[in-house]
Amino acid sequence: MSVELRTGVFEPWRELADAPDGGLGAGAYGATCAFVGTMRDFNEGDAVSRMVLEHYPGMTERQLEAIVEEERAAHGLLAARVIHRVGPIEPGEPIVLVAVWAAHRREAFAGGRAIMEALKSRAPFWKHEQTSAGGRWVEHNTKG
Repeated sequence: MSVELRTGVFEPWRELADAPDGGLGAGAYGATCAFVGTMRDFNEGDAVSRMVLEHYPGMTERQLEAIVEEERAAHGLLAARVIHRVGPIEPGEPIVLVAVWAAHRREAFAGGRAIMEALKSRAPFWKHEQTSAGGRWVEHNTKG
């Protein structure tokens, strides 16, 4: 299981191409599921030109690791990788990659979604958006 926070832009598909088997080895899994979240240029009816994603160093990584381990056990995942941005983010840039490997597609789909949903609701991140009206803190995470 791998959790990583990054301050710079990353290429999620390159990350997966560089480690397509999640460290398991060929033939050790039957399904891979990947989700990439990118920054939108709109939120709550306003244009958003930039976002700064703040976190609590150390605590955030521990919470993400706990989420991944919890969902790994709950869904029978063989491996998982989460990369999440922090700091300044521009529209169109990737914010998060969640990739999981499992014996079967059902476990992969369910486990990947569960990690992403838990991350959105439980991980200690704070979003500050820049709009034409000025800066604002995001009070509610988006659903699904």
